[in-house]
Amino acid sequence: MVHTVSVIPVSGGWAVNALAIAAPMVFFSGAKAEAAARRLAETLAHRGETAEIRIFLRDGSLAGRFVCAPMTELPMAS
Repeated sequence: MVHTVSVIPVSGGWAVNALAIAAPMVFFSGAKAEAAARRLAETLAHRGETAEIRIFLRDGSLAGRFVCAPMTELPMAS
């Protein structure tokens, strides 16, 4: 399952919304909302789950997409 973490404009700020959290997180700053979305996606990746961050502009258009894939161990060199 790929978790979607969205950063969307709301009245007075920006919200981070995902099924992985109980309620949206709201921020005055878009940068703080994006940082929170990254932290959430990285947490999901550390748990072995894939997360896609979608950042939307105030006009509703998609500004960017980022994927955080699960961490994997690299084979040790011999």
